[in-house]
Amino acid sequence: MSAQSTSASSQTSSIPFDARLLDDLMDAAGLDAIVATSKHATQYLLGGYRAQFFSAMDAVGTSRYVPVVVYVKRDPAKSAFIGHRFERNDLEVQPPWVAEVIPRSTGSIDAVTLAAEQLKLFGLGKARVGVEMAFLPFDAMRALGEGLPNAQFSDALVVLERLRARKSAAEINLMRQATEGVAASMAAVVASTGPGTSKRDIVERLRREEVMRGLNFEYCLIAAGKSFNRAPSSQTWELGDILSIDSGGNYQGYLGDIARMAILGEPDQELIELLGEIETVQQAAIKCIKPGVRGGDVFSTGQAALSKSYIREYSDFMAHGVGLVTHEAPRLTRNGPVPYEAPDAALPLETGMVLSVETTMRHPSRGFIKLEDTIAVSDSGYEMFAQDGRGWNQGKWR
Repeated sequence: MSAQSTSASSQTSSIPFDARLLDDLMDAAGLDAIVATSKHATQYLLGGYRAQFFSAMDAVGTSRYVPVVVYVKRDPAKSAFIGHRFERNDLEVQPPWVAEVIPRSTGSIDAVTLAAEQLKLFGLGKARVGVEMAFLPFDAMRALGEGLPNAQFSDALVVLERLRARKSAAEINLMRQATEGVAASMAAVVASTGPGTSKRDIVERLRREEVMRGLNFEYCLIAAGKSFNRAPSSQTWELGDILSIDSGGNYQGYLGDIARMAILGEPDQELIELLGEIETVQQAAIKCIKPGVRGGDVFSTGQAALSKSYIREYSDFMAHGVGLVTHEAPRLTRNGPVPYEAPDAALPLETGMVLSVETTMRHPSRGFIKLEDTIAVSDSGYEMFAQDGRGWNQGKWR
């Protein structure tokens, strides 16, 4: 691969996403070209490629890593990836499909300057260009505007998200593996953990288990005993205490995000009934998931089931899309903990969409109790990933 660029026009026949759908979405948004700069969007557009050097952190020297994919509507020969000099070896091993691969950037400004040069070479100096406003540093946006003074810029985040809303079979499999890996890690940690273990130590054990299964550990929200606090801390899990574990781990960029419950001892009848109420709400929402159902019906069905339960005064229901990003399309409500519009509430679910369905209880005397499940919309209805461990899992207490 040349230090300047390498031609890969022969690969444009194997575009790894639905280019026709992206072209149509760009038409609807009035865009001629897209300059994608988030790690998740560029990974998607490049068919899974992601620089391993910058997997965990973006900062480098006095700037930051900004990957750039240039895509021109209905003209794959006018496509490019601008990468960092440090990823030349990665690109030799895993060359992307784009027509031009340019591993010459060292920071945010020169990355988008090279993108602007490519668009001008493509004859698109006056194009309507979509960018990811939330994932473009200020200095990079300023440099892009200076490089393309006659272009018109608008936000393409929703366009790229709509492109990703329907997962392929390969993406579904990655999400299944991610979810199963998180579930197996939780089960291993709970079964081997006894009284006196701190929440911080439990999270560290979970991190090691997820990494051992090939996942990148993202986070763990953990609550013990009667506390609602879900930060890792020195608080210990003691005999008779409940434990809520909500963890996200990703496999090749795709998230597995579930929540499970555990106890040190035997659950009493009240705890069994409380988790049973949560399960009733979960199942009501999950069972209505299938192609053609209005997205908002999943949310309203879960809310309706919760409204009939005696736990409604101290519980919440939520459903949202998940994939390369948590809380991505389909977006089903504007009233959730993460604020956004809900364009998918009135639209039908489609095969390949993936939802996170979660019911959360903050019981005034028993503590934090929650189930969260990941559900893929399938041709026949739905598939729930990692169904094990959805009851009361017991720690090492005997």
